[in-house]
Amino acid sequence: MDEISFKILKILQEKARVPNIEVARQVGMAPSGVLERVRKLEKQGIIAGYEVRLNPTRFDRGLVAFVFIHLQPGSDPSGLGKALAAIPDVQEIHYVAGEDCFLAKVRVADTAQLERVRRERIAALPQVRSTRTVIALHTYKETARIPLDDSAIQKPKKRRT
Repeated sequence: MDEISFKILKILQEKARVPNIEVARQVGMAPSGVLERVRKLEKQGIIAGYEVRLNPTRFDRGLVAFVFIHLQPGSDPSGLGKALAAIPDVQEIHYVAGEDCFLAKVRVADTAQLERVRRERIAALPQVRSTRTVIALHTYKETARIPLDDSAIQKPKKRRT
């Protein structure tokens, strides 16, 4: 990836809705060239998509909990992962190393709803042996951004003369 594509990624990660003409101005290119680069980055899978981040409290989803899920012996982890990912209140699901098998980030209105989701949707799955839940009291940082440093930039190769 060259320096211009890297700069475009940094700009879009900061604010994905920035107009193409503004990105072009910041990187010193024509808007058509920027658009072409963005499409190429999307096609290569470097840009995976675009999301709008909603304020969860405006939608009565202010409670964040992390549910550790232990798999039944002999159960298929990928099947459980897919089943957990299909639960609407689960925002993230990670297959993890250690005593527990999965870590799910759940966002709900209150502890009553959390208990319903945990009991009726998560623990009710036949592959689940047990769960352990931790409630976040305050969130200091929540992001999907990836730190970008200059090591991702490919330096031009020197020509031999």
